[in-house]
Amino acid sequence: MGNNENTWILTAQCPSCLGTVDVVTRFLAENSCYIVDIQSFDDRELNLFCIRVQFRPLNDEFNSDVFEQTFQARANKFDMTWSLTEPNHKTRVAIMVSKYDHCLNDLLYRYRTKALPINIAVIISNHPDLEALAEWHGIDYYHLPITAETKPQQEKRVLEVVQQYTCELVVLARYMQVLSADMCSKLSGKAINIHHSLLPGFKGAKPYHQAWDKGVKLVGATAHYVNDDLDEGPIITQGVQAVGHSHYPEDLVAKGQDIESQTLARAIKYHIEKRVFLFGSRTVVFAD
Repeated sequence: MGNNENTWILTAQCPSCLGTVDVVTRFLAENSCYIVDIQSFDDRELNLFCIRVQFRPLNDEFNSDVFEQTFQARANKFDMTWSLTEPNHKTRVAIMVSKYDHCLNDLLYRYRTKALPINIAVIISNHPDLEALAEWHGIDYYHLPITAETKPQQEKRVLEVVQQYTCELVVLARYMQVLSADMCSKLSGKAINIHHSLLPGFKGAKPYHQAWDKGVKLVGATAHYVNDDLDEGPIITQGVQAVGHSHYPEDLVAKGQDIESQTLARAIKYHIEKRVFLFGSRTVVFAD
């Protein structure tokens, strides 16, 4: 879409029933709010409805507190959960990373050029390698090495740092550690991970080299919310690109890293623009 700097975002979900779209659109019209974009979906399998509306108040005296108080009364009748996001809101983000820096560099560039409306508040790593990169951007860096013995204490420290910097979103930008079930639970719906997607799947060391040995024809990446099933959380975005016999392992790695960076950035964009609805293990994503 075009420039929507002055638009608010209203998102809501509730059980499926008659009048769900009307309760939102009628309320906006009654309060002199012009709808710029609207997307909705009704999941007949789960009997759940969700809606995302971008709107622009036509009244200069628009008061978000009054809006929220009065809309809540309408929402209660539909057992509706909802949120209102103000224009130009920059989501505070904590990035977790290990040694691979391609996703981190991509996000730092998008942050620096304002291509993504985020505020990277802190970078956390289990290695010291990327501290200079964080320092160059003026971002605090926490080196929290992890061993089997220190993992519970270090995960606790990670959560303390995330809370200390009031981060709304945690991004695992090639963080090569498996999060505990407890940490996944505490970050549910608030942490996004990225990993390669190859068919067939290749686990362990050097997956792209394994893929080359098998002559794969597609490389890709998947961005998803973290859960306690490794790399199997609710999917937000996926990317894929065709490859052929002329691509050597290093070519597959390069293409894979490009796709990982783009797919992760797109997932973050959809999350912060409130385009993603979590329905248990599934997502509804209103792509732009």
